Amino acid sequence: MESTATWIITIGVLAAVIIFDLAIALLRRNKETSIVEAAFWTVFYIATALIFGALLPHWSSASGQKEFFAGWLTEYALSVDNIFVFIILLTHLKVQKEKQQLVLLLGIMLTIGIRGLLIPLGAALISRFSSIFFLFGAFLIYTAYTLAKENEDEEFKEGRVVASLKARGMSIFSIALIALGLTNLVFSLDSIPAIFGLTKDPYIVTTANVFALMGLRQLYFLLEGLLSRLIFLSKGLSFILAFIGIKMIMEAFHGIGIDEIGNVHIPEVSLEFSLGVIIASLLITTVASLTATRRDGSAIL
Repeated sequence: MESTATWIITIGVLAAVIIFDLAIALLRRNKETSIVEAAFWTVFYIATALIFGALLPHWSSASGQKEFFAGWLTEYALSVDNIFVFIILLTHLKVQKEKQQLVLLLGIMLTIGIRGLLIPLGAALISRFSSIFFLFGAFLIYTAYTLAKENEDEEFKEGRVVASLKARGMSIFSIALIALGLTNLVFSLDSIPAIFGLTKDPYIVTTANVFALMGLRQLYFLLEGLLSRLIFLSKGLSFILAFIGIKMIMEAFHGIGIDEIGNVHIPEVSLEFSLGVIIASLLITTVASLTATRRDGSAIL
């Protein structure tokens, strides 16, 4: 377990980075984000996550390092999928390019707040009821099924809440912020069980989530032009979520003392194997998507 001092220092540093990002967004709230700028900050935040993970054994453990990378990759992949939904949402609402920066950053900060509430709740449930993994696992498998059936070409349909807010004369900025908040809440219900399927350490869960969310504002502008190219992203994520869901159910059986079902041993999935499955799934999904869109002529020049 990490010490109180480690928690305080980590939260302080991460809070400082988030405040710095907020200050940049406020200063540039009336300017569009260029591709070069978005690429620079995206690489910067990915590099900070990699550096943090590389140095993590100095105050945590080697197993904690593996858990962090597995959790961060999973959460980051889910965040990319969320970004595509944000692109569709903000485009549909016709939010001005200059205003999108602030909407996105406030939405991401709201996400951090929501997950900050859900993570302790999830940790408390797991510590008291090991059988909760059955519920978490089943929920992830169901989510994987819905993602696999998702129609990539289906047009975005305005929700009743958004339509109602428009009718009441609320500003587009406020509607976009509320819509992102509701969307983030739904996404958080997927991501929190997913990472608890890889680690039970609240410190790793928290840092992996924050690092996955940092820089999403810039990633939005970088990925905006790739919306039509990563066509298999939902399929890859559905496989990852189904894998983690099955892993959680197997851990739940072990947690209640059942190691065999019908003389068949329930395997224990190592963290190294989980990390390999996640990386391989993301690589295959990305390569297959880019190859398919290049062959059918839908690649963006």
